[in-house]
Amino acid sequence: MRLKLSLLFWAWACTFIFGQETTFYNVVAEQGDGIFSLLRKQGLDPAKHYGTFLELNSDKITEGTSLKLGEEYKIPYADDSFKKTGVLVETVKDAEAPIFDKELGQMSLKSDKLKDAVYYLIVENSSETDENFVKDVVQRIAGELMVNGAQVYMMGKKTSSIFETDKGSTKDIRGDYVQVINKRYIQNAGKYQRVLFIRAGEVSGTDNMGVAVYHYNKSAQGQRFADNIQNVFKEHNVSSTNIDEASLIFEDENSLYLARNILPAISLLTIEKTANTTKSKISLKPDKKEFADLISNGIINDYVDLEFEN
Repeated sequence: MRLKLSLLFWAWACTFIFGQETTFYNVVAEQGDGIFSLLRKQGLDPAKHYGTFLELNSDKITEGTSLKLGEEYKIPYADDSFKKTGVLVETVKDAEAPIFDKELGQMSLKSDKLKDAVYYLIVENSSETDENFVKDVVQRIAGELMVNGAQVYMMGKKTSSIFETDKGSTKDIRGDYVQVINKRYIQNAGKYQRVLFIRAGEVSGTDNMGVAVYHYNKSAQGQRFADNIQNVFKEHNVSSTNIDEASLIFEDENSLYLARNILPAISLLTIEKTANTTKSKISLKPDKKEFADLISNGIINDYVDLEFEN
């Protein structure tokens, strides 16, 4: 009996200790930091987590919201932190890190209309002509989805603040995509989940570019997703191309492999310089903000319209 009581005590103690350890982490206050700015820099909504911050740091808060330069403060772990809702997945290792770092201080929740939506962004840039153009566009898309309440997973890795595709053979990378995405798909079972595969080649960031949207012909959800992205380009009259012809079917081996093996519906968006395009491509000026906004709006429309119908 005494042994059972001892075991129960230690089980309770371990649960209490580990529970306490995982409720917060420490951050050092920098010049100009107040409670609101410190929470924002950690990807948290200050209005929502202000009270918890005061409770965790009641022994260090003086004179209202003043923080002491160089002092360590406890930051609550929260599932709605932008550090958790925007995740970079290094597919080879299945390791996670926040997509954004210094940018967090400028991010704030705009709406929760995508609160039950999960997106997976796969980016392959075959040219180093202007990798920052593609990087900036994808980051803008991820950020816009996140501030509207979505969970975003970006495939790749972070090196010197530049997102890169994991290196390896094409076959191995495809298998890694399938493994890490399907794992998270199951973890998020019951939610709306979509994959956007962005493939860029020879994009200069200065010359006009050709864009096309593809879908898998055996996936009604994937076709709808692609159509909604394409429709935004059509609605905003961004091209003289007959955009009705620009929704194409997966044909290449890589795309077909992903479509057949990844559990969420997938659409492919290709970007290349106009000189390489055919009449089925949408011709666009290389405006990062406009391009990212159009894609984000198409992605959001697919979810909102589906919710409205249901």
